[in-house]
Amino acid sequence: MIVVTGATGNVGRELVRILVEAGEKVTAVSRNSAQLPDGVRHFQADLADPPSLRAALDGAEALFLLVAGEDPEGILELARAGGVRRVVLLSSQGAGTRPEVYRHPVAFERAVRGSGLEWTILRSGGLNSNAFAWAETIRTRRTAAAPFGDVGLPTVDPADVAEVAAAVLRESGHAGSTYDLTGPAPVTPRERAAAIGAALGTPVRFVEQTRAEARTQMLAFMPEPVVEGTLAILGEPLPAEQATSPAVGTILGRAPRTFADWAARTAPAFR
Repeated sequence: MIVVTGATGNVGRELVRILVEAGEKVTAVSRNSAQLPDGVRHFQADLADPPSLRAALDGAEALFLLVAGEDPEGILELARAGGVRRVVLLSSQGAGTRPEVYRHPVAFERAVRGSGLEWTILRSGGLNSNAFAWAETIRTRRTAAAPFGDVGLPTVDPADVAEVAAAVLRESGHAGSTYDLTGPAPVTPRERAAAIGAALGTPVRFVEQTRAEARTQMLAFMPEPVVEGTLAILGEPLPAEQATSPAVGTILGRAPRTFADWAARTAPAFR
């Protein structure tokens, strides 16, 4: 049995589908009710409340874990007690490049490494699905706004992250490894808006925000230190943050999907 936390998210939903199609028994965990493939057990639980995970983890062999809540040791203790032997953590690239800012994923990585379980850490770059933040303005005004319009980052398709996670959960040979996951090439916000427009068959106008405008918008849903770290990555990325990683290709045996691939697949969300 494989337990997938965050089972209704952009990565988790796809991971559940891949595992089920591969014939695995899957327990999906989410905070809310969910529509899931036939045969998937579902538990409503919250990573911020580790005891709520007890029933979901009982009898499991592997765990896909998100960075959420403040007690990774408590989650992992319950995982060991439930029989889990392998844990795959979805962390953030920032845990490696800016650990002083991304302390939350760093704490989870530390806990996983010290858990006594067989572990693998996936450090995701920015997800292509972050562009869903533009969905409403693209639908209503064919406009997308973001800061640093011509700074490129190799954002990654959440479907590729899910496929890598499925491989690592099911295969041997990944224990003790930390993988950076990126797309095939840096893409700027301006280029991402244009790719969505191409997928829709109609132009999308890109509006470049000032740093201050973006900061105000982000503070509505992110803590200030994370906002500052994110803006630094978006505007003044380190070489490691603009570099492409071979991990997706090495693990999956194919090139990562492009942002244009993602835009074509998700175009209905922007219509």
